[in-house]
Amino acid sequence: MRLSFSFFFSLSLIVFSCKPSFNEPQISLEDYKVEEGFELEMVASEPLLTAPVAIDFDTKGRIWVAEMAGFMVNLEGDDEDLPSGSIKILEDLDNDGIIDHSKTFLDSLVMPRALALVYGGLLYAESPNLYFVEIKDDKPVNRVLVDSLYATVGNPEHQPNGLMMNLDNWIYNAKSNFRYQRKDGVWKKEPTTNRGQWGISHDNFGRLYYNNNSTQLLGDHILPNRLVRNKYFIPRKGVDETLTKDNRVYPLHPASVNRGYEEGVLNQDSLLVNVTAACGPLVYRGGMFPADYDQNVFVCVPEANLIKRNILSFYGDRVEAKQAWQGKEFLASTDEGFRPVNLSNGPDGNMYVVDMHRGVIQHYAFLSPYLKKISAEKKLDTILDYGRILRVRSKDKLAREIPDLETLPAPRLLDFLKDSNGWIRDRAQQYLIHKNDKGVLPGLKEMALDNKSPLAQLHALYVLKGLNVLSFDFLQQLAISGGPEATAHALVLMEDYASEKNVPKAKDLFAELLNRNEPMLDLYLSTTLGIWAKYDQEVFFSFIYDLSSKYKDNVIVQEAILSGSEGVMSALKLKLEEKDNLKNTDLDVLAAASLERQENNRPNYIYSTQIARADSRTNGAILFRQICASCHSSSGEGIRGLAPPLVGSEYISNHLEQLGLIILHGLKGPLLINGEVYDNNHQMPGLKYNKSLSDKDISDIISYVTNAFSVNPKGLKPEKIKELRGVSSKDGMEYTEKELFEQIGK
Repeated sequence: MRLSFSFFFSLSLIVFSCKPSFNEPQISLEDYKVEEGFELEMVASEPLLTAPVAIDFDTKGRIWVAEMAGFMVNLEGDDEDLPSGSIKILEDLDNDGIIDHSKTFLDSLVMPRALALVYGGLLYAESPNLYFVEIKDDKPVNRVLVDSLYATVGNPEHQPNGLMMNLDNWIYNAKSNFRYQRKDGVWKKEPTTNRGQWGISHDNFGRLYYNNNSTQLLGDHILPNRLVRNKYFIPRKGVDETLTKDNRVYPLHPASVNRGYEEGVLNQDSLLVNVTAACGPLVYRGGMFPADYDQNVFVCVPEANLIKRNILSFYGDRVEAKQAWQGKEFLASTDEGFRPVNLSNGPDGNMYVVDMHRGVIQHYAFLSPYLKKISAEKKLDTILDYGRILRVRSKDKLAREIPDLETLPAPRLLDFLKDSNGWIRDRAQQYLIHKNDKGVLPGLKEMALDNKSPLAQLHALYVLKGLNVLSFDFLQQLAISGGPEATAHALVLMEDYASEKNVPKAKDLFAELLNRNEPMLDLYLSTTLGIWAKYDQEVFFSFIYDLSSKYKDNVIVQEAILSGSEGVMSALKLKLEEKDNLKNTDLDVLAAASLERQENNRPNYIYSTQIARADSRTNGAILFRQICASCHSSSGEGIRGLAPPLVGSEYISNHLEQLGLIILHGLKGPLLINGEVYDNNHQMPGLKYNKSLSDKDISDIISYVTNAFSVNPKGLKPEKIKELRGVSSKDGMEYTEKELFEQIGK
């Protein structure tokens, strides 16, 4: 570990004609190894920025960066609630590709964690609020509070972030079950699937990708919100899917990780085996890397100082991924200060790495004594006041000029919907909507129907959507003539025009599409048939029967049918019972479960407006929402792939001392909850070392969860919590389920 980093400021003036010259920090990258055929360049560094966690680009090529300077300034995590964060604009004034100037756009922020340049302004997150400001002369004006409940105050590792505009004109987040959009000056907030932990990305089709600490790549097989429209149904397939079970990492050196003491975390050479802090996934869409890198997903692994590469494969009704290599990584370093936490496609087509460059990145609430000791010994806690942005470029590609899309008239923006760089296409789409120039409508419609430019088709389609000029007949024309991807999107958008009047046309169209025998079209037809069935059950139930039978072993299709069928669930269930070939099938069982939830008023937690039997005035409820709900959900039903349910758990209703031990000391799998085994390589860290939580606080949490999530409200007194603090597992770390019951008895 190098404790003094070799950087210096150039004192000489470099003059090219009349261009001004600037002092730029020079930092060695000799400790970094990037894949052959690529170059790694330092774009920005301290002292111009500190602890960056998220970036965005404007159309001038400038970098807007959120700095979380208050995160883990020492091993105790002091002062994280101080307004030490900021959002800066980084500029390259001499146009040599290296940032030489920074100016503060917003300061005195408390741990800002996300930002996005949208709607001609800046959207940014500062817990618990989400704000939007307009920009005038690089200064914030007319600030608007978009959401006062964007995030709960608490552990920053488990708060919403990301703020990514998707193809569908909605802004999505990681670690959140809400999406946002501004329409005619009014902000909209809608429930969506809870996705990941830190960082989010999308592919060219509009599917979303994310991850959590222990799973390097998660994602959706289907477009956002297609499986969660039925408020009384919780999908188990299709969203929040593990796309690759291979979480192996290949670091260049023995890095310091939080649970290196556990068996299997490190190998015999003290190298990390699997990811423990995966974050910041990026679907590369820049068009400047070799062709086989298009839509690859890169993943940050900051605990091991590296970045992974995954290759996606698309199969119409699903997405699969695999690591590009075994035994090596795309980018890795022996510099233990290298902390890649986010990645971004740049307007120049290159990939940009946000390096927080902080020695300790594990929040103090979950910092193990093991890592705390190692960090002190290595003086990792002294690596402060750094921050870097790196650029990865292909050696055989020349730098391209960045078009200033913001200043271009709408007619000129049309051509940029065909650009090879996804960043350019995305931003051109946004500006065409923002400019609201109806003069480009003929060109947009022509482009949306042009199968020779399939990517431009989708962008043009959603510009038309953003301008409110679509119609059923136009979408019908696109669906008839378009390829599978364009037709799938047309089916999604066609729901806005579902009506009795359009039933005959929809019937003929759907019959024609079913005859194509295309899995992607069958999947998206499955999502929409229930919506149309509200206007003619006989016609569209018939299509449902055919698709359910055809895909009887495909759970995603069955869930897709049910997702669109909330308005006709009772009628559909009765019809299924009348058909011998569909009785007791997955669709029949799912419909029964959904109806039961409806009868008991138990919506999917993303639609819940209140926690069951919650008392928001209690300290326990507040602490639960701040600390626990991000993994177990506000309704206590758990989040698949992350944490098991609390509702119905015997730990909540019967075994309170074991619950106290879990909260204090942590728990690692496998464990049995409600008859289901949970073992996803996750550990729940204990709160014993969280200095902000007293014995009474822990007692209050237990009182709250037993009241909210069981029929047996109970509690443990603070005196008992104090006693349990000293009751450790065999190795002094997280308990296993077996140890819990050996310790106290079942």
